[in-house]
Amino acid sequence: MAAISSLFFTPNPTSTASFSSFKNSPTLHLSRREFLNGSATLLPLLISPPPPSLAREVEVGSYLPPSPADPSFVLFSATSKDTPALRAGNVEPYKFMLPPTWKQMRIANILSGNYCQPKCAEPWIEVKFEDEKQGKVQVVASPLIRLTNKPNATIEEIGTPDKVIASLGPFVTGNTLDPDELVEASIEKRGDQTYYKYVLDTPYALTGTHNLAKATAKGNTVILFVASASDKQWPSSEKTLQAILDSFEV
Repeated sequence: MAAISSLFFTPNPTSTASFSSFKNSPTLHLSRREFLNGSATLLPLLISPPPPSLAREVEVGSYLPPSPADPSFVLFSATSKDTPALRAGNVEPYKFMLPPTWKQMRIANILSGNYCQPKCAEPWIEVKFEDEKQGKVQVVASPLIRLTNKPNATIEEIGTPDKVIASLGPFVTGNTLDPDELVEASIEKRGDQTYYKYVLDTPYALTGTHNLAKATAKGNTVILFVASASDKQWPSSEKTLQAILDSFEV
């Protein structure tokens, strides 16, 4: 549990302390200079993609069907065969489009939630896909209780878009999120489901200097979809990552 908690630097949602006070906690605070100079060596090791030997070196276009919405993409529809949380019934099935050249990355057992299902107290990574030239996407799941004490709460009942990203920001960046790194927040409705969408400029994030995110709540879980790119990848992949993000649905 401690490993996951330190991985995301996640504040306790039941505490009355603000996100900013959590971020400045003397026990957890690392300056950006210290972080970039390598003082926090453990977190990059945990959040970084697995070595190439652990990756599934197969392009998703070789086994996923074309997306009905856009045949130039393929469609990943998660089922109980894909993750421990889906098998345990802790996460509702979700789907999103991917370019056919992307590859699925393996997730370490401690980050997958496999060890704590069906009653995980910490967030976990569901799935992760990556392309060296375009960026990466991942689905992060968090127990609803970390954000609210109300069972089966909707994302609106948890809070405003700004409040939700203040709590989920570390899941997006891999370390911390400053309020001024939020470029844009919007709300999307799909039937009875509401999604909060974010554009983030995150120069110090471990996941990438550019992040797009989408959050929703269903059942007892909050689902966060994150699309990330480096400065080098962003100019040519921005539209692709936005299309992937827009396609995400629970």
